[in-house]
Amino acid sequence: MARYGTLQHNRRALCRPLSTQKAVSPFISPWALNSDVANDTAGALKLVAVATAADRARFVDLPYRLYASDPHFVPPLRGEARGLIDGRKTNPWFGHGRNAMWMVEREGVVVGRISAQVDDLVLEHVGAGLGHWGLFECVDDPAVADLLIATAENWLREQGMTRAQGPFSISIWDEPGLLVDGFDRPPTVMMGHHLAYYQRHIEANGYVGVKDLHAWEVQITQPFPEIVQRIVAASERSPRLKTRKVDKSRFAEEAALILDILNDAWSTNWGFVPLTPDEVAFVGKKLKPIVFEDLIRIAEYDGVAVGFMIALPDINELTRDLDGSLFPFGWAKLLWRLRRPQVTRIRVPLMGIRKSLQGHRVASLMAFQMIEYIRRAAVENYGAVRGEIGWILDDNGPMRSIADAIESKVTRTYRIYEKTL
Repeated sequence: MARYGTLQHNRRALCRPLSTQKAVSPFISPWALNSDVANDTAGALKLVAVATAADRARFVDLPYRLYASDPHFVPPLRGEARGLIDGRKTNPWFGHGRNAMWMVEREGVVVGRISAQVDDLVLEHVGAGLGHWGLFECVDDPAVADLLIATAENWLREQGMTRAQGPFSISIWDEPGLLVDGFDRPPTVMMGHHLAYYQRHIEANGYVGVKDLHAWEVQITQPFPEIVQRIVAASERSPRLKTRKVDKSRFAEEAALILDILNDAWSTNWGFVPLTPDEVAFVGKKLKPIVFEDLIRIAEYDGVAVGFMIALPDINELTRDLDGSLFPFGWAKLLWRLRRPQVTRIRVPLMGIRKSLQGHRVASLMAFQMIEYIRRAAVENYGAVRGEIGWILDDNGPMRSIADAIESKVTRTYRIYEKTL
């Protein structure tokens, strides 16, 4: 306990509602004015509420410094990172959610950051009193981590929340969970990557894991096992089942169809919140530049679309050398590379079959048919040698069975933590 210094002895003060503490500038936490909390052996800590465009730029910039020596870090495009937090104009999540963000400074240098958020759809579909936090990054210092987490928790209490889960950056549809296993490889497109010591700091603050999310990897240059090939052959003999490519020329309509199936297929999954119409349109627009028709399949049964599978080339392989910036020449490089991307990995982020068919033999037939058709396209047209399926919830039996059948293995684990406030 000694390693927490005076901050640990002031945990009760950190948990007091803001209304009981001295009013201060909105840019400096009242906790940062407490000399016992704000001063540690490495220098004074200052908590800054993120309120301006300049603040958000500094907030976004922190990971690029923290991960500078991590060989597996893939710098996210700064425009994408800013769009996530800039408000409803760039992220429709803000149509049903609200958040607050903070940074911790030491001697004028940002050494940590965090967001706390309340989502009305989470309260409606997952549980009353459940708040989230995320976008957590910090130096390896318990004083910094404790201050950030306590600040997020106190804000959630003020919003009436009784439980906190995290990390969610910033919703379950973005980058949920903390990487706790699989630090030895770069993340695939739209998957998180974290520093190993984060787990220690989060658990030291009283959080326990409530759900693990796994990424499964499979070698795809060779055909799948014989039993899978027989299932695919059986699916191709069925006149009632058809798997088609997505039509990119009418992608907005196709995206709406896919996400309608998704909202139905995933509705009973742990932590599920439905995508709103605005989010559906936003996701479609965001994905269109990296969508390739032969990597997205829609399964029809008796002429009705009932299933889908989305695969994406690992765009991280194409952006890694851009250092998060498309200017001055990064955009031209990326556009050229996206004409016909050649990658070593593809990722399957989403797959679903309507609930009315789940558990039926036809669901298995269409699932393996989509997987096989996408495997062929990934190898023949994009040069991929490995595929990643994920994430998959640790208790999602049907998807784990599919992953096992094609002889894939868990390569990364992300953990969602919870604490009673």
